[in-house]
Amino acid sequence: MTLAEKIRYLREVEGSLRGLGRPLTQVELARAVRKEQGKTISQSYISQIEGGSRRHMTQASRSLLAKFFKVHPGFLVDDPEGYHTELTSDLRTVEGKLDVWLLQGSERFAGDRELSEILIKAAREKDTRKAFLLMGAILDTPGLADRLLEALQPNASSGASHRRSGGRL
Repeated sequence: MTLAEKIRYLREVEGSLRGLGRPLTQVELARAVRKEQGKTISQSYISQIEGGSRRHMTQASRSLLAKFFKVHPGFLVDDPEGYHTELTSDLRTVEGKLDVWLLQGSERFAGDRELSEILIKAAREKDTRKAFLLMGAILDTPGLADRLLEALQPNASSGASHRRSGGRL
């Protein structure tokens, strides 16, 4: 996992821990660090880290964020290629990458709150891969997605049909 992925992940977890139901924004992170740690880190610095234009943090910034997120400062660096903190199967490695990808997607689609929340729910699912295999099976069965949506969310089905006509769900 890269430093950028770790910071995005920690913001997502922190937002959840604070009861926001969404990731802590970069601005919220900067404000919370200033309020709770008495030191500053700018939103633009966080953005540079997450965007990849700044590949490493200063020791002071690393220590500050480690204290704020309550993680070891050594966590806030890129992991070496293939590095794992525990014995994992290849399937679990795929699952972790899938979860990170989903969390990144939730940020990209933050303007579509419903979609963003679904991506976060999928990332939090214990067996994300299995959830996607199930979704694939549903989509492979003609009409099943529409019938399930009608049964589970009767008010949403008319919007889904409308979206479907413009492209795939």
